[in-house]
Amino acid sequence: MSRLSVPNLESDAGPSGQVYAQIKKAVGNVPNAFAAIAAHGPAALKSVLAADAVLASGSLDKRDRETIKLIVSGVAGCDYCVAAHSLLGKLAGLKPDELKNIRDGNATGDSKRDALARFVRKLAATSGTVSDDEFAAIKAAGYSDAQLVEISLAFATIVFTNVFNRINDTEIDFPAVA
Repeated sequence: MSRLSVPNLESDAGPSGQVYAQIKKAVGNVPNAFAAIAAHGPAALKSVLAADAVLASGSLDKRDRETIKLIVSGVAGCDYCVAAHSLLGKLAGLKPDELKNIRDGNATGDSKRDALARFVRKLAATSGTVSDDEFAAIKAAGYSDAQLVEISLAFATIVFTNVFNRINDTEIDFPAVA
């Protein structure tokens, strides 16, 4: 059971209820993490959703964004986000074996995605410090300067939800990951 209480989503008419309604309209339900964040910090959830909208309108494709979020979540030990982004990665077109390889730190067979995975793992392991060689490798893989900004933003937004879910011990409402 999650540590923070969440009011009844259907009867909340305040700022949290407005956020719940927007999420429910967009995706059909309100994930437990979003419900808990909105219950206690609707502005924080709105900022995460706004950042995700910026990412969706950027040049990184959805599979890349889910790869980033899955790797960072795995490094952080956030089981909730690993489950969520495994499902979202599948919905974005990543195959089950690719998802498993991403989670396990193995090559996927896609050289560009593998370069992204190595880069993001390095960012996570070093709090963002990368060598000139690592920077050159991500650029050589075909990622633009604008995409490096997007990688940074995706990294930052998932760190927020990872930390929140670890604090809250959010109950997982996505399919379990083996």
